[in-house]
Amino acid sequence: MLLCAVSVSAAPKGWPKEIQEINYLSKADNTKQPALFYAPAVRGEPRPLLVGLHTWSGDYRQNNSPYGKWCIEKKWNFIHPNFRGPNRSPQATGSELVVADILSAVEFAKKNGVVDETRIYLVGASGGGYAALLMAGRAPEVWAGVSAWVPILDLAQWHAHTSKRKLKYAREIEKSIGGKPVPGSEAAAEAMKRSPLTYLAHAKGVALDINAGIKDGHTGSVPISYTLEAFNLLAAKKDRLSAKQISEFTRTAKVPASLEYSLPTDKTYGAKRVLFRRHSGSARVTIFQGGHEIIPLAALHWLAKQQRMRAPKNE
Repeated sequence: MLLCAVSVSAAPKGWPKEIQEINYLSKADNTKQPALFYAPAVRGEPRPLLVGLHTWSGDYRQNNSPYGKWCIEKKWNFIHPNFRGPNRSPQATGSELVVADILSAVEFAKKNGVVDETRIYLVGASGGGYAALLMAGRAPEVWAGVSAWVPILDLAQWHAHTSKRKLKYAREIEKSIGGKPVPGSEAAAEAMKRSPLTYLAHAKGVALDINAGIKDGHTGSVPISYTLEAFNLLAAKKDRLSAKQISEFTRTAKVPASLEYSLPTDKTYGAKRVLFRRHSGSARVTIFQGGHEIIPLAALHWLAKQQRMRAPKNE
């Protein structure tokens, strides 16, 4: 029974029929926000919750059906929120509305499913990876595991990159933050406020899985330096990559010779061979043979192993 839904309808084309389209109340501004939702028919047995995030240009209807299929098979709860849609307006793009929308989606799922609060997971790629890193830093107490793929770390830095390449994302960032993020400007301050870079250090202790295809930034739109720099923000000093190593990774689309070593095969990545991996504390970074993409099964298999050990705040 969907206690908080204003309306329930069939999910968009491409999604399993068990997934439903619902509306939930966002504490951001007391508006009803759309999402896709699934709760397994279990009695008394708390089950994990997967929060799936759409990409930069997508919305809640985007076909991320592998998430839904996994949750149906594994009897997990699932929600796929809109969080104000594509990232090209002040209401979207890491805003306070976005943060509250995603947390309110979690609350909806907890009220309308039997959720194991020690196993609430977050996954996203590209703009969804950006939002996943942001939420890891903004609400670290919620997540048992966060899997972020090809994420944006710093909006101002990505604006410079996409401006140079004449990509549409530069203009979309400007629409979101009120102009070009020139140092010292209000737009620059807004970009920093909406960037995972500002908050990610708060996520130390959260199981965080950060991934990028080695060709991204060459054939894709997000340089892999962002993934490596995000890992550095979470890693112990001895485990961090040097600026020179990150630069070589990014420029050559190859693993630097100083970092090459034998890796065990990770079958969850399928044909996308793991080229580099490093752990530090609860953080893991992986560079794989690919581009601007997510490997859903790799993300989901990793998340399934995670469980939050610490109690949430304010409980």
